[in-house]
Amino acid sequence: MSPAPSIVPQGPEDHDVYLVLEDFGGGLGRAWSETDEEDANLDTLINHLLDGEYIRPMRIVAFNTAEGWSRDVTAEIADELRRRFVELEEVAPSLLEFVERAAKR
Repeated sequence: MSPAPSIVPQGPEDHDVYLVLEDFGGGLGRAWSETDEEDANLDTLINHLLDGEYIRPMRIVAFNTAEGWSRDVTAEIADELRRRFVELEEVAPSLLEFVERAAKR
């Protein structure tokens, strides 16, 4: 049996990777959203959240395999979103819920 392919980002770049745990509701439950390697960075994540690309984000984790760390960044992302809300005319209800839930942690 051959080993499973690595899910560790490949390449010479040392970069942080961000993943979103979503609640799909009903019988579907929660799952880590599939993310293209090029879109797993902080700027793209924030833009995707603001654009409503996630159904109901629950938690966000970041990791950097080159540096050997991983951590929950939910509160930090929620703080950044809160700062950007003043520039927006409308914010998705699911994103407001995410920010409120993160503030209670």
